[in-house]
Amino acid sequence: MPTVIVATGNPGKLKEMQVYLTPLGWDLQLKPEEIDVDETGTTFIENARLKAREVAIATNQWAIADDSGLQIDALDGAPGLYSARYGTDDQDRINRVLRELKDTQDRSAQFVCALALARPDGTIALETEGICPGKILIAPQGHNGFGYDPIFYVPSQGKTFAEMSDTQKETHSHRGIAFAQIMKELNHLELA
Repeated sequence: MPTVIVATGNPGKLKEMQVYLTPLGWDLQLKPEEIDVDETGTTFIENARLKAREVAIATNQWAIADDSGLQIDALDGAPGLYSARYGTDDQDRINRVLRELKDTQDRSAQFVCALALARPDGTIALETEGICPGKILIAPQGHNGFGYDPIFYVPSQGKTFAEMSDTQKETHSHRGIAFAQIMKELNHLELA
């Protein structure tokens, strides 16, 4: 069973990745705490590459990383790369987005998830980006999920991420789309 390091210190992110990667039979492990990667990229894919590359080199193991966030058209793509740092907690971030949008008519937005898999020498073996289009509601709906889920409405599903079951979100979210795009290639990849 090949070991792949998930380039995060967040056990929740490890658990999320396990949902998608279980069919591959990989032993997924969190990156060592002492490895800290500066996310200096200007795009989600650049940050995913940086994290995967640096963790792979530091551990001399295969490493997978993701970088994701919410982009709102009327806010010129904000919060974007700063989605997790757009407030002190989930509620504060939601309140800030709703406050900044106010009565804006154009509430179109998208969630983006970039994935990168690096070889032990740091070269990128595979990468992809999943995008889930939607819009920002004027008030939260639903109680599942986390982050911006209660205000991100997915028209194709007729509900917010926070109203979806785990299975629906795994299939229709930006992360689910990204993993669906890359799974065929991951299935055929020899991790040596």
